[in-house]
Amino acid sequence: MEGRTVTRIQQVLWKLEMDYIGHPYYVSGNAILHALRPSLDSSVSRTLHASHGMFVPGQFGRFPKEHSQSGVQPHLGSGLPDVNAYEDLFLHREPDHRWLLESRPREALNTHGLRTDAGHPTLAYRTIMGRPRDRRNETRTTRWYVHAYLHADDPAALPLGEATLSDVQFGGKRTYGYGEATLKDTRVVELEALEYSRLEDADAHLIRLITPFVTASDYPGANGVAVPRWWAEDRGDLRFREERLLTSGEPYRLETIDHGQVVEYLGERPVETARNGLTRIGSHSRMGFGELRVIPVPDRAETTDDHALGGR
Repeated sequence: MEGRTVTRIQQVLWKLEMDYIGHPYYVSGNAILHALRPSLDSSVSRTLHASHGMFVPGQFGRFPKEHSQSGVQPHLGSGLPDVNAYEDLFLHREPDHRWLLESRPREALNTHGLRTDAGHPTLAYRTIMGRPRDRRNETRTTRWYVHAYLHADDPAALPLGEATLSDVQFGGKRTYGYGEATLKDTRVVELEALEYSRLEDADAHLIRLITPFVTASDYPGANGVAVPRWWAEDRGDLRFREERLLTSGEPYRLETIDHGQVVEYLGERPVETARNGLTRIGSHSRMGFGELRVIPVPDRAETTDDHALGGR
């Protein structure tokens, strides 16, 4: 349709081929941009934005109830399923990985193996667990993946080609081979074409912070950002965390509202807020900070839901 607004994101799933040294919760969007920049034209590099990369176990799983698809899928963590609805985008974005099968050792499969190298803790690219001796195989191996998505100020910059996305490295000690990752899957999603009916039909909504929201930064030219007025929280009720942003070898301090918190949404435009949350809000959104998910709550009195306020 002529004149229609189009916002595209490109989902990317990388397979870790070597241990990763870096932030224990995610690969920052800044690190992803740094890894891609050598393969990009300067005009594309200037317009590109990257989410944080979430660690995903390559395991069997069952689509969660809010997903547009249902049933068990082999190696749900090692591929990118079709995206038809807003909720589908978060399958690999939340660290609890509720899609892991309950019939398997969920907590063990969802735990990233740790190793050390010269005193540096590393996240293992694979987790090997032993099995009882009477089993056919004595070990079970879980490979780890990194899920992220890109968007650009210039829509024509996407999608990036497979050659650009292949053979990247994240984190520290890259000259020693750490953080090596290969492209497993990628797909482009048009945000305006998604189904948002669960948000539109709900009487109330919550907001879950998928990545930290930056309120203050030592980065040159960055401005302080107030807590959005459509969050029903006082500043004293929020959990803060100090983050570090490394650019050109220089570390900069960030004050952030910690990821994982759930707050009440007081706004009146949940669908628009949801789309803005995918392209992220606040300072350093280009580098992955400020991603949020809007969660429908049919009844305000419903406090036993998986995403109840007590989960923050």
